[in-house]
Amino acid sequence: MRSAASTKPCLIRCRPSASSASGTDSPSALAFDGFAEPIELDAAAIDAIVQDFASAAVRATAAGFQLLEIHAAHGYLLHQFLSPLSNLRDDEYGGSLENRARLLLRIVDAVRDAAPDAPVFVRFSASDWAEGGWDVEETATVARWASERGADFFDISSGGLVAHQNIVTGPGYQVGFAAAVRREAGVPVSAVGLITDAAQAEQLLAAGDADAVFAGREWLRDPHFALRAASELGADVDYWPKQYVRARPA
Repeated sequence: MRSAASTKPCLIRCRPSASSASGTDSPSALAFDGFAEPIELDAAAIDAIVQDFASAAVRATAAGFQLLEIHAAHGYLLHQFLSPLSNLRDDEYGGSLENRARLLLRIVDAVRDAAPDAPVFVRFSASDWAEGGWDVEETATVARWASERGADFFDISSGGLVAHQNIVTGPGYQVGFAAAVRREAGVPVSAVGLITDAAQAEQLLAAGDADAVFAGREWLRDPHFALRAASELGADVDYWPKQYVRARPA
């Protein structure tokens, strides 16, 4: 299955194939609306993907990266394996939750072994926002399993798998997913999704809904959002750029 998100560059593995106009790997040969049918991965190709993630972890740490995140959200390959909407396999990688989670857990093992000193995050879409899809209860279960295999932290988002998803947005609309995974799995999580100001972020942390807040668009709007938020909350931070020190609040 290929989602709109998968039109972005592939970070780990892109395998063009003459057998498919899309050249896209997938757990099952299900096409996303308007896209060519993808390639259903066989066992050897799945083994190669596990090794690709391990090799990527080695390259990343050698390049100086100090933290690694395994992307299992937003319609990318690992999310496709997790969701019963996109994974129709009848082998050891399909059917039960244990089987659908098998590839992700193998990758957690491989990345953990390849980069033993680096924190390893896993990003989940906690809901497909579609009937019969991947949900927050399954996310919490697999997060707990991944934690037992050595994953350190879980970045909780949602959606991105199917065209018929029905997402209801609003300020902090995904925080409830993070809170549920934190509570049910007993693992540290971050919250994302229309968290745009310091007071909002501080409130959800104080309430125990998440252990961290991740933001993207707000940093695109304001590259100094962290400094602004710290000033608004009266927090003292020590990484003000020298060029901005004169503007630092007293």
